[in-house]
Amino acid sequence: MRTQVGIVGAGPAGLMLSHLLHLEGIDSIIIENRSRDYIEGRIRAGLIEQWARDLLIDTGVGERMQREGLSHDGIHFCFDGALHQINFRELVGKGVTIYGQQEVIKDLVAKRFADGGQILFEVDDVSLHDVTSAKPKIRFRHGGRNEEIDCDFIGGCDGFHGISRPSIPSGVLSVYDREYPFGWVGVLSQSPPPDKELIYAYHERGFALYTMRSPVLARLYLQCAPDDEVEAWPDERIWRELHARIGGTRELAEGTMLQKGITAMRSFVVEPMQHGRLFLAGDSAHIQPPTGAKGMNLAFADVVVLARAMVQHYKSGRGDLLERYSRTCLRRVWKAQRFSWWMTQMLHLHPTHNAFDRKCQLAELDYFASSEAGKRTLAENYVGLPVEI
Repeated sequence: MRTQVGIVGAGPAGLMLSHLLHLEGIDSIIIENRSRDYIEGRIRAGLIEQWARDLLIDTGVGERMQREGLSHDGIHFCFDGALHQINFRELVGKGVTIYGQQEVIKDLVAKRFADGGQILFEVDDVSLHDVTSAKPKIRFRHGGRNEEIDCDFIGGCDGFHGISRPSIPSGVLSVYDREYPFGWVGVLSQSPPPDKELIYAYHERGFALYTMRSPVLARLYLQCAPDDEVEAWPDERIWRELHARIGGTRELAEGTMLQKGITAMRSFVVEPMQHGRLFLAGDSAHIQPPTGAKGMNLAFADVVVLARAMVQHYKSGRGDLLERYSRTCLRRVWKAQRFSWWMTQMLHLHPTHNAFDRKCQLAELDYFASSEAGKRTLAENYVGLPVEI
């Protein structure tokens, strides 16, 4: 096979990269080790920043999101038995949208196929070759046959556990990593969420997040130990903790739990995000705690930068945007990492914290819930910083 850009991974980064390149007349082939049903059915968080919402609409894949997505003007902080709204729309003139990542995936997959795009599902034995040459290759098995894609560039969009990052030789990458001493137990409940906007709760029993997938489906999270097992959290215990940590500030309706799982908290960044003609994007280059809701948004930001750089290469022959791809992306990545780290540090109980530390956390929450300057800073970061080129 021959294409201009070979893309490994049909997640938000890979699909959006292929879509953006197609709009500029650049060919690509996506390979994915999972099935179409799997990637379209895998439930993931879906908070979309204002600029990312605009991107989906402007590039022709936002129609269903406009109909079904839940637009939010802000969030709530819950602490000391009170609820405090931070209205982003009033502070910075922007908001966010709740629309499941799997729904974005469905929309992008459908659009790529409608536009004649190539996505090869259920491939295995993927390997990358000659990435520092002018003609890199992707080799894999598909349908029982050995296949090879000759391309000009490779987009490594296959996530934290994918093949792209490990294909870069040892010693090339600098790794920045932090694991947190807590995790989240998360549930999807067939019940209305306690508020039309997200509630971030700081409580002496631990952090809780009250969000939603629809007006009748609540997505609920509780701080837990990172090595907890799901079996340690029966439904009764989860509901008891959720009621306690919202502190009576909102009525919490109980319902059938449709999903349940444990999520570990981690921050991870590699530098640089490129090696030869292999460019990492999304979770293959960085992951962050979900407290800041940055995962899919950062993936989109990476590929917007990458797509524009590739367009410059093909249309003018210049390579300066490609050369500084990593540096450009990492400026925004580290700002998003800082925000996610800060939200996580402020809202969670830490095993090493004493009474003094917790008083400081409450003071910080009080400041950002009451100070105009503090609220504006939080709002600016939450709705999404500009994507620089």
